[in-house]
Amino acid sequence: MNLLTLQFLSEIVLLSVVFLLIMKKNVSAVYTYALQSLVVVIILLNSFFETKDLWMLLVILVMLIVKVIVAPKFFISLIKKYALSFSVSTYLNTPITLIVIAVLIFIAHSQKFVPLTSIVSDHQMLLSLALSSMFLSLFLIVNRKGALSQIIGILSFENSIVMFAVFAELEQSASLQLGIIFNIFIWIMIASIFISMLYKHFGTLNVSSMKKLKD
Repeated sequence: MNLLTLQFLSEIVLLSVVFLLIMKKNVSAVYTYALQSLVVVIILLNSFFETKDLWMLLVILVMLIVKVIVAPKFFISLIKKYALSFSVSTYLNTPITLIVIAVLIFIAHSQKFVPLTSIVSDHQMLLSLALSSMFLSLFLIVNRKGALSQIIGILSFENSIVMFAVFAELEQSASLQLGIIFNIFIWIMIASIFISMLYKHFGTLNVSSMKKLKD
């Protein structure tokens, strides 16, 4: 897979995070995350074709099952169970959110991060896009008031880290990757239970409604 194709896939991941930041429907967010995870799987598959490591193929298969199939299925079932048609509001309105998005992308491509994005000189643009996705995913976590959106933001951040590690050619053992994916699966299960308890107690997934817990 050539650099142009990898750049196109990286841009899809970045645009998916942008869409997660500005969209309103929870269902759309889940499908967007599934698409993002599928693109990351494709990027990893390209890495497998270069290394021919069968353990990597196992990691890719497990990632496909957990991130692209199992996790979205869990989220969709939660949305249907609690009738979560729309996500809650954000702390910042749409115009300011768009400004912050532009600023974060600019920062990721700035000279300050050149030492980080030039780890592999040929992949500097790819690493900048991955870094942008990481920044925007973090912004998604802190800007959304809905617990479900925040969970998707954390998973999106993890996807961005994986993509950055691949482009930076950081070596990771297959057992470590499988362990991380297993932890994500367990984390998703715990998050589902947490969301269920949260909704039953407060009748909403808006985290701002829990301010009274500070007392």
